[in-house]
Amino acid sequence: DSSLLLQSTHNVTVNARNSNGEVTGRLNVGPKMVEFHGQQFQINSKDGKPLFTVDENEVVIGTDKLRVTGPEGALFEHSVETPLVKAEAFKQLRLESPTRSLSMDAPRGINIKAQAGNIEALSQMDIKLHSSDGVLLLDAETVRLPKLPEGTRGGSGISQGLYEICVCPDGKLYLSVAGVGSTCQEYSRVCQ
Repeated sequence: DSSLLLQSTHNVTVNARNSNGEVTGRLNVGPKMVEFHGQQFQINSKDGKPLFTVDENEVVIGTDKLRVTGPEGALFEHSVETPLVKAEAFKQLRLESPTRSLSMDAPRGINIKAQAGNIEALSQMDIKLHSSDGVLLLDAETVRLPKLPEGTRGGSGISQGLYEICVCPDGKLYLSVAGVGSTCQEYSRVCQ
Protein backbone atom coordinates (compact mmCIF):
# COMPACT_ATOMS: atom_id res chain seq x y z
CA ASP A 1 0.00 0.00 0.00
CA SER A 2 2.79 2.46 -0.71
CA SER A 3 3.92 4.18 -3.92
CA LEU A 4 6.86 3.07 -5.98
CA LEU A 5 9.18 5.95 -6.86
CA LEU A 6 11.62 5.53 -9.76
CA GLN A 7 14.10 8.37 -10.19
CA SER A 8 16.85 9.03 -12.68
CA THR A 9 18.95 11.98 -13.78
CA HIS A 10 18.34 11.02 -17.43
CA ASN A 11 15.29 8.83 -17.99
CA VAL A 12 13.34 5.86 -16.71
CA THR A 13 12.47 3.03 -19.10
CA VAL A 14 10.00 0.25 -18.32
CA ASN A 15 9.95 -2.73 -20.71
CA ALA A 16 7.34 -5.45 -21.10
CA ARG A 17 8.64 -8.75 -22.53
CA ASN A 18 6.98 -11.87 -23.89
CA SER A 19 7.92 -15.43 -22.94
CA ASN A 20 10.77 -15.36 -25.48
CA GLY A 21 12.28 -12.28 -23.82
CA GLU A 22 11.39 -9.95 -26.71
CA VAL A 23 10.29 -6.41 -25.79
CA THR A 24 6.58 -6.04 -26.62
CA GLY A 25 6.02 -2.68 -24.96
CA ARG A 26 8.21 0.15 -23.72
CA LEU A 27 7.48 3.26 -21.63
CA ASN A 28 10.28 5.82 -21.61
CA VAL A 29 10.01 8.85 -19.29
CA GLY A 30 12.69 11.40 -20.12
CA PRO A 31 13.41 14.99 -19.08
CA LYS A 32 11.57 16.45 -22.11
CA MET A 33 9.23 13.72 -23.35
CA VAL A 34 7.25 10.63 -22.38
CA GLU A 35 7.38 7.97 -25.10
CA PHE A 36 5.43 4.76 -25.48
CA HIS A 37 6.25 1.97 -27.93
CA GLY A 38 3.70 -0.80 -28.38
CA GLN A 39 0.70 -1.95 -30.36
CA GLN A 40 -1.85 0.06 -28.40
CA PHE A 41 -1.85 2.81 -25.74
CA GLN A 42 -4.95 3.22 -23.59
CA ILE A 43 -6.03 5.42 -20.67
CA ASN A 44 -9.01 4.17 -18.67
CA SER A 45 -11.29 5.83 -16.13
CA LYS A 46 -11.54 4.59 -12.53
CA ASP A 47 -14.36 2.24 -13.52
CA GLY A 48 -12.40 0.80 -16.49
CA LYS A 49 -14.07 2.77 -19.30
CA PRO A 50 -11.57 3.57 -22.12
CA LEU A 51 -11.06 7.36 -22.23
CA PHE A 52 -8.23 7.60 -24.76
CA THR A 53 -6.97 4.86 -27.06
CA VAL A 54 -4.25 5.03 -29.71
CA ASP A 55 -3.17 2.32 -32.10
CA GLU A 56 -1.62 2.17 -35.56
CA ASN A 57 -4.91 2.90 -37.34
CA GLU A 58 -6.82 5.38 -35.18
CA VAL A 59 -7.16 7.52 -32.08
CA VAL A 60 -10.36 7.03 -30.08
CA ILE A 61 -11.51 9.52 -27.46
CA GLY A 62 -14.18 7.85 -25.35
CA THR A 63 -15.22 10.80 -23.18
CA ASP A 64 -18.71 12.28 -23.45
CA LYS A 65 -17.27 15.65 -24.48
CA LEU A 66 -14.04 16.70 -26.19
CA ARG A 67 -13.07 20.24 -25.23
CA VAL A 68 -10.34 22.06 -27.14
CA THR A 69 -9.46 25.21 -25.21
CA GLY A 70 -6.72 26.69 -27.41
CA PRO A 71 -7.49 30.07 -29.01
CA GLU A 72 -7.14 28.59 -32.51
CA GLY A 73 -9.64 25.81 -31.79
CA ALA A 74 -9.21 22.43 -33.47
CA LEU A 75 -7.02 22.31 -36.58
CA PHE A 76 -7.40 19.37 -38.96
CA GLU A 77 -4.98 18.66 -41.79
CA HIS A 78 -7.52 16.69 -43.82
CA SER A 79 -11.21 15.84 -43.59
CA VAL A 80 -13.41 15.64 -40.49
CA GLU A 81 -16.16 13.03 -40.27
CA THR A 82 -18.80 13.36 -37.55
CA PRO A 83 -22.53 12.72 -37.09
CA LEU A 84 -22.96 16.00 -35.16
CA VAL A 85 -21.33 19.42 -34.89
CA LYS A 86 -22.77 21.32 -31.95
CA ALA A 87 -21.91 24.54 -30.13
CA GLU A 88 -21.90 24.90 -26.37
CA ALA A 89 -25.19 26.13 -24.89
CA PHE A 90 -25.72 29.85 -25.60
CA LYS A 91 -22.61 30.01 -27.81
CA GLN A 92 -22.43 30.55 -31.57
CA LEU A 93 -21.26 27.78 -33.86
CA ARG A 94 -18.94 28.91 -36.65
CA LEU A 95 -17.49 26.80 -39.43
CA GLU A 96 -14.79 28.96 -40.94
CA SER A 97 -12.09 28.69 -43.57
CA PRO A 98 -10.27 32.06 -43.51
CA THR A 99 -8.15 31.56 -46.64
CA ARG A 100 -9.74 28.72 -48.65
CA SER A 101 -13.15 27.20 -49.34
CA LEU A 102 -15.40 25.32 -46.93
CA SER A 103 -17.01 22.16 -48.25
CA MET A 104 -19.76 19.96 -46.79
CA ASP A 105 -20.50 16.76 -48.71
CA ALA A 106 -23.25 14.25 -48.03
CA PRO A 107 -24.71 11.70 -50.45
CA ARG A 108 -28.18 11.93 -48.91
CA GLY A 109 -28.42 15.71 -48.47
CA ILE A 110 -27.39 18.52 -46.16
CA ASN A 111 -29.91 20.04 -43.78
CA ILE A 112 -29.27 23.49 -42.28
CA LYS A 113 -31.92 24.49 -39.78
CA ALA A 114 -32.43 27.49 -37.47
CA GLN A 115 -35.21 26.71 -34.97
CA ALA A 116 -35.61 30.30 -33.77
CA GLY A 117 -33.70 32.69 -35.99
CA ASN A 118 -32.35 33.46 -39.42
CA ILE A 119 -29.90 31.69 -41.68
CA GLU A 120 -27.57 34.06 -43.48
CA ALA A 121 -25.23 33.35 -46.37
CA LEU A 122 -22.81 36.25 -46.92
CA SER A 123 -20.28 36.38 -49.70
CA GLN A 124 -17.96 38.96 -51.22
CA MET A 125 -18.40 37.24 -54.58
CA ASP A 126 -21.23 35.08 -55.96
CA ILE A 127 -23.54 32.75 -54.07
CA LYS A 128 -24.47 29.87 -56.35
CA LEU A 129 -27.29 27.44 -55.68
CA HIS A 130 -27.05 24.54 -58.10
CA SER A 131 -29.01 21.33 -58.41
CA SER A 132 -27.67 18.89 -61.01
CA ASP A 133 -30.78 16.69 -61.04
CA GLY A 134 -33.67 18.33 -59.24
CA VAL A 135 -35.37 21.59 -58.44
CA LEU A 136 -34.42 24.62 -56.39
CA LEU A 137 -37.34 25.12 -54.03
CA LEU A 138 -37.94 28.48 -52.34
CA ASP A 139 -40.81 27.68 -49.99
CA ALA A 140 -41.75 30.88 -48.16
CA GLU A 141 -44.69 33.20 -47.72
CA THR A 142 -42.76 35.96 -49.50
CA VAL A 143 -39.75 35.80 -51.81
CA ARG A 144 -38.07 39.19 -52.23
CA LEU A 145 -35.39 40.39 -54.63
CA PRO A 146 -35.00 43.96 -53.32
CA LYS A 147 -31.99 44.96 -55.42
CA LEU A 148 -33.22 43.52 -58.72
CA PRO A 149 -32.96 46.38 -61.24
CA GLU A 150 -36.15 47.49 -62.96
CA GLY A 151 -36.12 48.39 -66.62
CA THR A 152 -37.48 51.70 -67.86
CA ARG A 153 -39.75 51.81 -70.84
CA GLY A 154 -37.90 53.11 -73.87
CA GLY A 155 -39.52 55.07 -76.65
CA SER A 156 -39.54 52.14 -79.05
CA GLY A 157 -40.60 49.52 -76.50
CA ILE A 158 -37.62 47.28 -77.35
CA SER A 159 -36.28 45.25 -74.40
CA GLN A 160 -32.63 46.50 -74.61
CA GLY A 161 -31.48 43.17 -73.09
CA LEU A 162 -33.94 43.34 -70.18
CA TYR A 163 -35.90 40.35 -68.95
CA GLU A 164 -39.02 39.82 -66.90
CA ILE A 165 -39.16 37.12 -64.20
CA CYS A 166 -42.31 35.07 -64.70
CA VAL A 167 -43.92 32.51 -62.41
CA CYS A 168 -45.75 29.39 -63.59
CA PRO A 169 -48.87 28.21 -61.71
CA ASP A 170 -46.75 25.52 -60.01
CA GLY A 171 -44.23 28.14 -58.78
CA LYS A 172 -41.52 27.51 -61.39
CA LEU A 173 -39.64 30.70 -62.38
CA TYR A 174 -38.54 31.57 -65.89
CA LEU A 175 -37.20 34.58 -67.77
CA SER A 176 -39.06 36.24 -70.60
CA VAL A 177 -37.74 39.01 -72.85
CA ALA A 178 -39.22 42.23 -71.47
CA GLY A 179 -41.67 44.25 -73.52
CA VAL A 180 -43.81 47.34 -73.07
CA GLY A 181 -46.34 45.24 -71.16
CA SER A 182 -45.89 41.94 -69.32
CA THR A 183 -44.70 39.09 -71.54
CA CYS A 184 -45.45 36.39 -68.95
CA GLN A 185 -47.99 33.80 -70.08
CA GLU A 186 -49.88 31.60 -67.64
CA TYR A 187 -49.76 28.68 -70.03
CA SER A 188 -46.28 29.24 -71.43
CA ARG A 189 -44.60 26.17 -72.92
CA VAL A 190 -41.91 26.59 -70.21
CA CYS A 191 -44.55 25.78 -67.59
CA GLN A 192 -45.61 22.52 -69.24
